[in-house]
Amino acid sequence: MTPVEELGDLAGIPLELEAVLDRRVFTVNDILALEPGSLIRMDRSAGENIDLYIGGAHVAYGEVVVMENMMCIRLTDFHEQQ
Repeated sequence: MTPVEELGDLAGIPLELEAVLDRRVFTVNDILALEPGSLIRMDRSAGENIDLYIGGAHVAYGEVVVMENMMCIRLTDFHEQQ
């Protein structure tokens, strides 16, 4: 039996998935100064994993990839609960 079959009706419940590359704190002035094409410096480098959260819980790591002109996330590893 697959995981979806095991969950039955629960498999249709929507969950919010959040992909976090990095976090920054901005002032209101910083945000108001942003324009299309503005660049935001981040501490992570290109090619590093991003963190994936579901319902605020860290569940996996992924990497940003481009497929058919769309930005996607490829899962690379699951976060082990401690």
